Amino acid sequence: MNAKMKAVSRLSRTRATDAPFEMKAPVDIVLEHLRQVGPALASLRNESSRLAGWGEELARRLISGNRLLTAGSAGSAAEVQQFTAELLGRHAGERQPFSVIALRPGVSAGAAPVSAIEIAQGHADEVASQVRAHIRSDDVLLVVSASGHRHALLEATAAARAAGATVWAVTGAAPNPLAQAADESICINAPKPQVREAQLIALQAMSECLAAALHSLSAGPEPLR
Repeated sequence: MNAKMKAVSRLSRTRATDAPFEMKAPVDIVLEHLRQVGPALASLRNESSRLAGWGEELARRLISGNRLLTAGSAGSAAEVQQFTAELLGRHAGERQPFSVIALRPGVSAGAAPVSAIEIAQGHADEVASQVRAHIRSDDVLLVVSASGHRHALLEATAAARAAGATVWAVTGAAPNPLAQAADESICINAPKPQVREAQLIALQAMSECLAAALHSLSAGPEPLR
């Protein structure tokens, strides 16, 4: 191929790749996003009873003095930290303090903070070590992962179950190793970006169920009339 033909070929490829971006009206962008989220919400709706049951069971265990540990990988780590912070801060001063710990590799004394990317790539031994240090029999470990394949969370799950704790997992599409390793799991069958959105909704809904159960248990049975 001579130089002129090569130049024409490059120009053709450039024009093909530089095709104008299809402009959409803002409302169409919103509607398309909602359409994409639909399957994730439908998948979560099918697990609504299990999610409510977790909130109620967690309330009973926390009141009994058991502990909740949470862990997430990559983008899911921020979700579980937000969930944990809400449990610690909500109703502060209105009830007994609960033991709730968000596991975050790299924040121990003398250790440098670990980014979400580094957590996703490794630190399995460190996460499992934190679980072994804090978990007790009948405690709960909540693990959240959009993929369900993170080795660090699998090691944490194994450590928790070995200690006699219960493991709940919120993951992406089934089957996946994390869902299979946990005692109970909620699997959201959708692409990963929509899985993360649904995970936020799931954790918020669980928090609301937990709050309602705590209020009910703290109030005690109604007096007989």
